[in-house]
Amino acid sequence: MGLYSKYLLPKIIDLSLQNREAARVRGEVIPKARGVVLEVGIGSGLNLSFYSQDVSHVFGVEPSRELEQMARRRAARSAAKVEFLPQSAEERLPLADSAVDTLVITWTLCSIPNASKALQEMKRVLRAGGRLLFAEHGRAPDDKVAAWQDRLTPVWKQIAGGCHLNRKIDGLITAAGFRILDLKTSYLPGPRPMTFTYQGVAEHDP
Repeated sequence: MGLYSKYLLPKIIDLSLQNREAARVRGEVIPKARGVVLEVGIGSGLNLSFYSQDVSHVFGVEPSRELEQMARRRAARSAAKVEFLPQSAEERLPLADSAVDTLVITWTLCSIPNASKALQEMKRVLRAGGRLLFAEHGRAPDDKVAAWQDRLTPVWKQIAGGCHLNRKIDGLITAAGFRILDLKTSYLPGPRPMTFTYQGVAEHDP
């Protein structure tokens, strides 16, 4: 891992996801979490202040030590107990089947090398009827924007921690065996290839 990826990129990720629109989306999605939560890609912990008192425990998956350290500082101010799992999202989680009530993924699926494998592991630990809450950027429905996403992704991955601009998020979620109950899509402010957003709720579909 180079110096850029280890030291500078985590700070860029943290700053870029603190904007007003991202905070608005978090405020719509995260308070729906209940019970025991698995947040995959907890990053620098920006979701932690949005969890309600209905959350008893948060397991946070994060492979970046630098981002985890930022998240630990924010966790100290969280009402919920936060336990960190320093691993890749694709690795087997140290949790039993059906161990969690809610899954949370925000701006995460874009950068997981094998997102389908990670979603299968998330589904394993989610109880039947449990909810997946998501806010992700991905493939736009407009052909011209999608074409630019395809062109830019090979270079973008190199500078943005493996981030793919062109993943069809709803398709990934349903292919993993989740049933989408609510889906809202829109462009957030900013360059369209980077800002088409999928926001919603899915259910473990046994």
